[in-house]
Amino acid sequence: MMDKKKFAFYYGIVLIAVGLGVFYRIPTVMPQVAAIEFFSNKLGLVKFCFYVLGIFLVIAGAMRVYKNYK
Repeated sequence: MMDKKKFAFYYGIVLIAVGLGVFYRIPTVMPQVAAIEFFSNKLGLVKFCFYVLGIFLVIAGAMRVYKNYK
């Protein structure tokens, strides 16, 4: 059984990986989002929101890893 500290550490690593995955997927997904008529004129906002989501995930994961590693 994993203790709480180890779980939080590995959860932080998963958050960082998911955040980096968001950054990796943005260029692939944006043409599909552009095909949706509602979002076609709001692509800048959608891209900005995806990047902010990725930044939040990476920062949250880094905070968990840092807090539980020291």
